[in-house]
Amino acid sequence: EVKFVETGGGSVQAGGSLKLSCVAFGSDFGGQDMGWYRQPPGESCEFVAYVESDGTTRYTGDFEGRFTISRDKTKNAVFLQMSSLRPDDTAIYKCAAGRLFSFCYSDKGFWGQGTQVFVSS
Repeated sequence: EVKFVETGGGSVQAGGSLKLSCVAFGSDFGGQDMGWYRQPPGESCEFVAYVESDGTTRYTGDFEGRFTISRDKTKNAVFLQMSSLRPDDTAIYKCAAGRLFSFCYSDKGFWGQGTQVFVSS
């Protein structure tokens, strides 16, 4: 069974930074994608970023420049450094791994429960 431990969420003021971490258990994702998606309150899930096995990164345009995704294959982990946070970044941020796309909940991926990020104005 694949499980994720997602940490780093919390409350921050606008303009602040947070770093999310996700460690996967139950499968080695070194040869696959790892990434982050988010679900704002009352809205649908949306793609944030993923990093491929060779280190290639993919972002939704709005996040590139403010968010940086990275991974550590030795730890089976993926990270999301978020800066210049805005109130509309408030969401549950979910880790994913497997074959990922720019949409949520692909059946070729595995999904975490998420960590809450709240950005106050």
